[in-house]
Amino acid sequence: MGVVAPQRFGSDAPLRLKSGVTLPAFELVYETYGTLNASRSNAVLVCHALSGNHHLAGVTADNPDEIGWWDNLIGPGKPLDTRRFFVVGVNNLGGCYGSTGPLSINPETGRRYGADFPLVLVEDWVQAQARLADHLGIETWAAVVGGSLGGMQALEWAMRFPDRLRHVIAIAATPKLTAQNIAFNEVARQAILSDTNFHGGHYAEYGVVPSNGLRLARMIGHITYLSDSQMGDKFGRQLSKGEYQFSYDVNFEVESYLRHQGSKFSAFFDANTYLTTTKALDYFDPAYDHDGDLSAALASARADFLIVSFTTDWRFSPARSREIVFALMKNRRRVSYANVDCDAGHDSFLLADPHYHAVLRAYFENIRL
Repeated sequence: MGVVAPQRFGSDAPLRLKSGVTLPAFELVYETYGTLNASRSNAVLVCHALSGNHHLAGVTADNPDEIGWWDNLIGPGKPLDTRRFFVVGVNNLGGCYGSTGPLSINPETGRRYGADFPLVLVEDWVQAQARLADHLGIETWAAVVGGSLGGMQALEWAMRFPDRLRHVIAIAATPKLTAQNIAFNEVARQAILSDTNFHGGHYAEYGVVPSNGLRLARMIGHITYLSDSQMGDKFGRQLSKGEYQFSYDVNFEVESYLRHQGSKFSAFFDANTYLTTTKALDYFDPAYDHDGDLSAALASARADFLIVSFTTDWRFSPARSREIVFALMKNRRRVSYANVDCDAGHDSFLLADPHYHAVLRAYFENIRL
C-alpha cells in the first residue's frame, strides 16, 4: 500500500448526541486510499472496531513500522482493491488517535475533557461520518464495511441514511449484545474504574495513567476474541519455565501472552475511550425502539447486504449474524450470507483466511460503480 498520510476534518456545526448532550464542534482524523472517480461512485467507508482506528493499510511517515490493521484486505490487488475503490478510514468521535475525544481540550475549561467528554454511541459516530462524507463530496457510498463494532456502524448507516449507501458488508457483527457480552464489558470497565490512578477519569491532570486497569480490561477482552481451540493449539498447558513454579508469577505461556497483550495495549490506548466505546457496544440495539422487532428496525434499509460470520466466534456467534439475515429477508432485501470455517474465534475478521477473503473479493468485484 505504501506510505499514507492522516488528514483532518473539522465541523463547526453543533452535533446533538443520542444522550441529549450537544458537542459545539468536533474534529475527525481520517485516511484515504485509492482515487475517487469522476462520478464519485467508488467510495467505500471502513468502520473500525473497539480498539481500531483510521489507519487501515500501509504505513505512515511518522511510524513506518506500524502497518494498518486491515492491510491484508485493503490495497492494490487485494480483496478491497484500491485500484478500483476509494477507501476511507476514520477514527471515531471519542477516539484516542486524534479525533475529538476525552484527550482533547474542553473549550469551556481549557483542560482535557477526561471523564467530562460525553458518551458517544454508534448512532453519533455515523452522524459524524456522514458529515465527513459531505466534506469529501461523497453523496453515496458504494459500500460501508466493518467488522465487529464496525459492522454495527454499517448496519446503522443502512437504517439512518438508506439513500447514502448501496452495499453493507457486516462481518462478525451482532444486532445487539447478549447479557454475557455486556457482563464481560462491565468487568473490563470495573477494572479501569477501580484503578487507583483513575482519579474519576481525570488522570491526565495527575500525570498518570490507569495502566493496571487497562491491562486487566484488555486481558479480559482478549480472551473473548480468541477461540478455545486456537488458544489450545497455540499455548495448551505449555510452561514458561519448563516446570511448575508454585507461585503467582507467570507459569503458563498463555499467562505470559495475556500479560504482554495487556501491557502493550495500556501503553497506547486511552482508558476513557475504552469506557465510552464499550458502552457504545452495550447500548447498540436498533430493535429497542421497535418493541424488539429487528425486521421493523431494518425496514428502512435499501442497500444490498453481505453478512459474514465465523464458526468459532463465540462472542458474536453465527446465530447473531443469522438474526440479521432473517430480518433482512423478511424485508425482502438482497442479502448474501457466509459462515466461514475459521478457528481464530472473533478475531477471524482481522485475518487473511483464504475462504473469508475469497468471499469478500467476489462480493467487491460484483459491486457496480
